[in-house]
Order: sequence, then structure tokens, then C-alpha cells
Amino acid sequence: MEKEKLYRLKAEANQLSPILNVGKNGITDSLVEELNKQIKANRLVKVRVLKSAEEGKDLKAIAEEIATATRSTVIEVRGRTVVLYR
Repeated sequence: MEKEKLYRLKAEANQLSPILNVGKNGITDSLVEELNKQIKANRLVKVRVLKSAEEGKDLKAIAEEIATATRSTVIEVRGRTVVLYR
């Protein structure tokens, strides 16, 4: 993905609020299903990863796992928030 588009998407993501939380159950089928609906409707979505979802995992690894499950791209991981785009 080219830098210009990446910057634009990051700027756009700043205006968004997280629409889903990844909780202690982690990445479930229902979470992936809902995320797919949201990505299809909005193309750019923000997801918050709660502390209980980490269980010693790296936040970037969780972000990649979500991206793979939803066939989307990780745009940014900032704090506990992951921005995805498809």
C-alpha cells in the first residue's frame, strides 16, 4: 500500500470510534462475522483489544490474527486500538 493512502487512512481513522471490543474470549466466530459486516459497510474500522484478551500475546500478533480472519489489512496499532481496512 502506498504511503499517501496509508496516511489518509490513518487520518480518517482518527475520527472513528472503536466499534467492537475483543474481550477475554478472544477472536470468536461471532466477532469475525460482525467485523466482516462492519468492514463491508464502512471499509475502515477500529477495534479495541481489552486487557483480558491479551493473555501474554503481543498486541500486533492479535491485530494480524484479526486481519487474517477478516481478510483485511492492519493500518495501525495504537495503544490497545487496532485499525483495519479492506
